[in-house]
Amino acid sequence: MKLKVQWLLAITFCASSYAQSDCSQYYPLTEGARFEYTLYDKKGKEEGSTNYHISQVTNTAVSTDATMSIAFKDKKGKDTFTSDYKFSCSGDKVTIDYRSLIPNGMFDSYKDMEVEITGTDVELPNNLKVGQDLADANVTIKIDMGGMSMDMKVDQLNRKVEKKESVTTPAGTFDCLVIYSDTKSKMMMANQSFSSRVWLSEGVGIVKQETSSKNGNPLSSMVLTAHSK
Repeated sequence: MKLKVQWLLAITFCASSYAQSDCSQYYPLTEGARFEYTLYDKKGKEEGSTNYHISQVTNTAVSTDATMSIAFKDKKGKDTFTSDYKFSCSGDKVTIDYRSLIPNGMFDSYKDMEVEITGTDVELPNNLKVGQDLADANVTIKIDMGGMSMDMKVDQLNRKVEKKESVTTPAGTFDCLVIYSDTKSKMMMANQSFSSRVWLSEGVGIVKQETSSKNGNPLSSMVLTAHSK
């Protein structure tokens, strides 16, 4: 369950990082571009890696729509799961449709049941500045199991552009904006609450991410290892 929550949080910010360059200076998009991240646990030990691949980009008169493929590997290099999701850039913001952010195969066990997915899309304005408040977002999944309902929900709250900061990773040194948010999740019987900071760099996208508990103890982190556009 921890991995799926981390996946959802990471995918949200990564999707926001890859819209076309004419739509925003912070969100470059090129079909075929690849981004590799390394995941670490709360003690700084490597847990695995994530690879993003922009597999398709479609331009219309009003927006740019893209498909992102994502693949997770554990620390031994074994595939854990893969997924595709979609996002859109238009006007003055990037929008991620939460209905597209469910891992492939997640509901294989419930294929004969009724599944309802609702929520509020994640929005990230194209022009970001320190001190700027960002809209909350959420996704709710309800599964009808024949007389019994199983609910899963993730809320992203208190989103804000916190500060500017320079960050060095194996991929280089980047000037970034830091985006803060609180996340509350309920999946099956498990409840989690944690905070997150994401370092977003102009022309690159997400460079680093850290999550921590309510009392500030580290839970996990992710850094950009390599990218090609």
